[in-house]
Amino acid sequence: MDERLITVEKPSTPSNFIKNVIIDDLESGKVQRIVTRFPPEPNGYLHIGHAKAIWINFTLADEFGGRTNLRFDDTNPLKEDMEYVNSIEEDVKWLGYEWEEKRFASDYFDEMYKRAELLIQKGKAYVDDQTPDQIRETRGTLTEPGQNSPYRERSIEENLELFRNMRAGEYPNGAKVLRAKIDMASPNINLRDPILYRIARATHHNTGDKWCIYPMYAFAHPLEDAIEGVTHSLCSLEFEDQRPFYDWVVSECEMESTPHQYEFGRLNLAQTLTSKRKLKQLVDENVVDGWDDPRMPTISGLRRRGYTPEALRSFIYEVGISKAQGLVDLQMLEHFIREDLKLKAPRTMAVLRPLKVVITNYPEGEVEWLEAENNSENEEMGSRQIPFSREIYIEQDDFMENPPNKYFRLFPGNEVRLKHAYFIKCNEFIKDEDGNVTEIHCTYDPKTKSGTGFTERKVKGTIHWIEATQAVPAEFRLYEPLINAEEPEEEGAEQAEDAVEKTFMDQLNPNSLEILNGYVEAGMKTAEPQDKFQFFRHGYFNVDTKYSKPGHPVFNLIVSMKSSFRMPKA
Repeated sequence: MDERLITVEKPSTPSNFIKNVIIDDLESGKVQRIVTRFPPEPNGYLHIGHAKAIWINFTLADEFGGRTNLRFDDTNPLKEDMEYVNSIEEDVKWLGYEWEEKRFASDYFDEMYKRAELLIQKGKAYVDDQTPDQIRETRGTLTEPGQNSPYRERSIEENLELFRNMRAGEYPNGAKVLRAKIDMASPNINLRDPILYRIARATHHNTGDKWCIYPMYAFAHPLEDAIEGVTHSLCSLEFEDQRPFYDWVVSECEMESTPHQYEFGRLNLAQTLTSKRKLKQLVDENVVDGWDDPRMPTISGLRRRGYTPEALRSFIYEVGISKAQGLVDLQMLEHFIREDLKLKAPRTMAVLRPLKVVITNYPEGEVEWLEAENNSENEEMGSRQIPFSREIYIEQDDFMENPPNKYFRLFPGNEVRLKHAYFIKCNEFIKDEDGNVTEIHCTYDPKTKSGTGFTERKVKGTIHWIEATQAVPAEFRLYEPLINAEEPEEEGAEQAEDAVEKTFMDQLNPNSLEILNGYVEAGMKTAEPQDKFQFFRHGYFNVDTKYSKPGHPVFNLIVSMKSSFRMPKA
């Protein structure tokens, strides 16, 4: 087994710049105990990019004897829901992590309001009556400074009165906002008087109708970190430009604790969307079967498809922590699920596109039981008994009437080995009126039974099969990436919103799901949801948690058998 897969299960991370900062902070006495947090917004399900953030926060804290809080940044009740809260908790636990405390940004709304009033009293914040469009238009560009609001020089007394009236619900949504008073000419757009509070009449999942004004994420987040005593606020690289505002909030709000923000490169996976807004659109428009559709890159979707937490953690370990924003090959993720399952998953047979075979010289009505190992690479998994009789099913593409050169499977006059059974030879076949082969007639050689050491002659082809009378009907769901593009578009800072959406929808793969109906071995009748198997020559499959029924399982393709991907050398 790859040594790296063993190492990753320990509470340690490969060498990286954040780890070096933590070591320096502890050795210098700057911090006494590491405190991190995983702070998702409960406005959608977590995706594989969040899995990296979870791993970084929890593993680094664990490695240095620290603690990690699970904190929900629930500052926007218009988009949040308890469904998302519950799914996030389930995902974090499934990945193998336990938080020190569960917190909500909304737990601190009273404290945040007091700090906002403090900013007003210091002349560092003001109430603005401009519309959102006017604020956007006067913000400036990367090359041009912004314009001061006509309300920027209101007196402290007037701003306090207006802000308190906002809290009291005296103004309609959008009528006023509270803005920080920093510098409209700053080269960093994030410091051009960002909005701190807006009016939003909405029932909050945690605070009910207590508030009709809510803090903006960029204002609330540093305050939450400071309140919780977070020492290392770890976030993805797109927040780097917001760090000056993060530090400004902590300083000007006179927080007792001073957290520091550090940014790492987010996980960008080829042919994979990691925008919650776009993923939600797929769900809302019924393009996919919910947030846990096995094609979705959500943690719940990966779980339903059959990925394991061990495989995800190993994958993220190998990706590592850096400032780089490179694109990771999807085959690298697939490599780690194969590595994780190759010694865990029983190996069995399944026929996805059945073609009937009649073995004409096998006794009618007789059923023979053959021994088959469960995993040739793991003897501890033992063996099973499988039935064999006169009628079996094979794959349609394991027979050709007029085969090309080097086709070693079944064709007229050719002999092949049936996995775990006998040699059979094709003598004739039957076609329907459309010219499709519907049945093959073969003979078998009793002397060639698997395990008897028969060596008189050899065959070049081995095919799998299912005994017909006890075959279990099954549905197989085969998946391709949802997105055809190698590198799906980002959020599109320079494009109109509708243009981004159109491009994104145009990239959808119409062949992302194929549903087949075939058969599995008789012993698979008792397969339970989340049971995982390797089907000979097809790949690794997982019993679906939503559509499987007793006696009629539904299998999701986790990953095919082979890949051209090679792990880079250390």
